[in-house]
Amino acid sequence: MKKMLWGFRLDHWLVAIFMATMVIIAFLNVLSRYIFHFSLAATEEITINLFVWVTTIGIGIAFERSGHLGMVTFFNKFPRSLQKASVIIYSLLAVGLFLILDWYMIQAIYDEITLFQARSASLNIPVWIYYTGLPIFSVFIFRGIYLDALAKLTDKEKEEEK
Repeated sequence: MKKMLWGFRLDHWLVAIFMATMVIIAFLNVLSRYIFHFSLAATEEITINLFVWVTTIGIGIAFERSGHLGMVTFFNKFPRSLQKASVIIYSLLAVGLFLILDWYMIQAIYDEITLFQARSASLNIPVWIYYTGLPIFSVFIFRGIYLDALAKLTDKEKEEEK
């Protein structure tokens, strides 16, 4: 996997920024509780939603690094052609899963904008804004699935050439 210009990876930077924001918010909430005996309710709302966004981006990073659980011992027993087929099948299944998830989330966003118009409890922000993170950050998931499949398939081709 080649690094981008100056090592800049948008997914890594977003995770770092979101995590730093979560840490700062949690720290400020702890300080406000112990110093002023006042809890900032909005901090929980922001932290939970940033956590969901970080998790979504992290799924893509994990796919890219082949960091998901797998049955490697079982997979390695397959002949090369079956290994290639299984990589393609599980990649297509993973893409299908996240396409379905995105489809339902886009429907939920549409419903929130047009029908329900719900607002968050603490900050009074439209709920659909929090929902948009999943379909937007799914781009990193699809990228990770593609890079993982590409790496595994090219590794199998290199093994066959030997």
